[in-house]
Amino acid sequence: MALLEVKGVSRRFDDFTAVNHVDFSVTTGEFFTLLGPSGCGKTTLLRMIAGFDQPDSGSILLDGIDLKDTPPEKRPIHTVFQSYALFPHMTVEQNIAFPLRMARQPEEEIRKKIRETLDLVALRDRAKRYPHELSGGQKQRVALARGLVNRPRLLLLDEPLGALDAKLREQMQIELIALQRDIGVTFVFVTHAQEEALALSHRIAVMNHGRIEQLDEPDRIYGSPKNRFVADFIGNVNMHDATVEALDDTLTLALGKLGPIKAPRHKNQEVQIGMSGAFIIRPEQVSIRAADEPSPDPNQFVGTVNDFLYTGDVTTYIVDLPDGERLEALLPNSAPGRAKFFELGDPVRVSWKAEAGAFLDT
Repeated sequence: MALLEVKGVSRRFDDFTAVNHVDFSVTTGEFFTLLGPSGCGKTTLLRMIAGFDQPDSGSILLDGIDLKDTPPEKRPIHTVFQSYALFPHMTVEQNIAFPLRMARQPEEEIRKKIRETLDLVALRDRAKRYPHELSGGQKQRVALARGLVNRPRLLLLDEPLGALDAKLREQMQIELIALQRDIGVTFVFVTHAQEEALALSHRIAVMNHGRIEQLDEPDRIYGSPKNRFVADFIGNVNMHDATVEALDDTLTLALGKLGPIKAPRHKNQEVQIGMSGAFIIRPEQVSIRAADEPSPDPNQFVGTVNDFLYTGDVTTYIVDLPDGERLEALLPNSAPGRAKFFELGDPVRVSWKAEAGAFLDT
């Protein structure tokens, strides 16, 4: 049986539908992520699971029991917010002890749990400090510790890393993965950061306009998006209008004035000749070389470098194609001391394999 079941849940605010008939389940020990743009309904959904809001229809079950009549403080669920929500007048250990004292647990048991939890988040040496004496990452660990101290059945995390800088955010991602693995508490994580969701999650539900567009494992979400929204929202993607010209083990697609290309025909994909849709391919799947250098790939075009973005380990080149469309190609900066291989205006050859990319009809 699933630990958490969300069945046909909807929530409306006047004429606005924030959550529209959502279904999913979360298993014990899973790191489950609700991912989507601002306003897609993910935080509203989290609030309903926590009990801070009630669905207009549908049900939310924990261990098979409907939570409808269970107030937030009675649910074996804790929430960690982006703002940390620490008590400024309490020390680290007092903040962590707060839910235990509210539950009137014995003082000896409280002290034991505080010690264990401080060790878990590596904050034993900060136990007597106040929130204003801590860094952003330390405050976030205190908030996590307070949420975990009495081992809830479910920990809800609402954009918990949103206030951290990039370096600290990456460090906290690693710590979150280790923490979740070590303690085995089930996490439901809300974020709009695609890379964060891909790095942390066992499964991801991509949301848009109150609905789940795709629910899958991270590599499936990234590598086999079900529609244009998911493809475009997750990472960088090249997307071009396409029409199916021929069918066999692969697809032959017409890309406007560029002419035909070969694309993979995925299992159970229902396509017909003449069907219109989009061809998508990730920049890292596109090779780039000098225009006069031959490529073994079946799909190749000569274009001109319009721009490039150097990010240290890789450079992303934006190439103008003959039909006026643009294509992004990613090139690792593996040669010592070389920040770029091509200049603006250089003629280049872009190419990709027949098994790269995908055709989407939605």
